[in-house]
Amino acid sequence: MKVVFYKTSSGRSPVVDEIDDLPLQASAPAYEMLEEIEKHGFNAPRVIFRHIQGKLWEIKMNLPGSGGFRVFYFSIEKDVMLLLHAYSKKTQKAPRHHIETALQRMADAIRRTI
Repeated sequence: MKVVFYKTSSGRSPVVDEIDDLPLQASAPAYEMLEEIEKHGFNAPRVIFRHIQGKLWEIKMNLPGSGGFRVFYFSIEKDVMLLLHAYSKKTQKAPRHHIETALQRMADAIRRTI
């Protein structure tokens, strides 16, 4: 599975920014889990995948010192995952504004590939 980071029109990657803002004891394991997804796909250890709506999915990670961390993604192709948006979990359900941000980025990514 290939893991690709969404980039804004200015070239910034919001998911990388969010992971890099975590404490080191949490950011390193987050990147390790993404590497595991590249190696093992949906059978990667320590991560859970959950459907949100339509083509939007969520990667659930429990990170040391940071608790729950979520990354929204969608599959561009069968073996390509585009990471759209990430946030630290603070509530039981995914806050609607995080879902809306991910959906907007997904629409933007689709527009740019057409």
